[in-house]
Amino acid sequence: MTANSSDENETRDTILDGSITLIQPKHGYRFSVEAILLGRFARARTRERVLELGAGCGVVSIMIAALYRPREVVAIEIQPPLAAMIPRNAEANSLESVKAVCADLRQKKIAGVEPASFDLVVANPPYRAAASGRENPDHSRRMARGEGAAALLDFVAAARRYARIGGRVAFVFTARRSAELISTMRSKQLEPKRIRFMHSQVGRPASVVLIEARVGGGIEVAIEPPLILYDRPGIYTAEARALLSSP
Repeated sequence: MTANSSDENETRDTILDGSITLIQPKHGYRFSVEAILLGRFARARTRERVLELGAGCGVVSIMIAALYRPREVVAIEIQPPLAAMIPRNAEANSLESVKAVCADLRQKKIAGVEPASFDLVVANPPYRAAASGRENPDHSRRMARGEGAAALLDFVAAARRYARIGGRVAFVFTARRSAELISTMRSKQLEPKRIRFMHSQVGRPASVVLIEARVGGGIEVAIEPPLILYDRPGIYTAEARALLSSP
């Protein structure tokens, strides 16, 4: 559900049956259903510290904080206007555990974000590889959806840098590049443990992959049942409705 914000350049939206309110730009990069699915797929525990890379307005961080109540959630976002929305969204949902950091995740040192100190790292990296396809004219969308800033390898390297030994890393990514994601993760000692593919409808190729990896984990991996998003165009499946509804 979308409603007007007090700022004509923003909208105030609700997800999970209105249980979470989110301010986001009216134009430019806006979160998609994939971010909500990542917020459901990543399972934080109450004593854990969670880090989100490339957080946008903070939808995944807000979801994780609201659903699982971890000790702390730190959201890194490079674009100042989006980073400034994260604490506002935390306040709108009465979530004191969420902290925003405006920084480039490619930096080796980020103030207040210590290496190997997070139990769970989550990310929704840009789907398009650098120099592939037509470039989006909107700067915010181009930063979020293409690799003009941080590339997949940068996200994986940052996840490995900040996850503790034995910690978990959860990504949502385009299924077309799932082999690349897995090989990149393994090159950084992130061993996939759970993999789930999302299909728009039965009989359609997978469009999105959700992967949880563990730092220094063993080689066994669980391939979870496919997630089918729609029964027919515009009509969610029962499972998709449950994932997009209030728990």
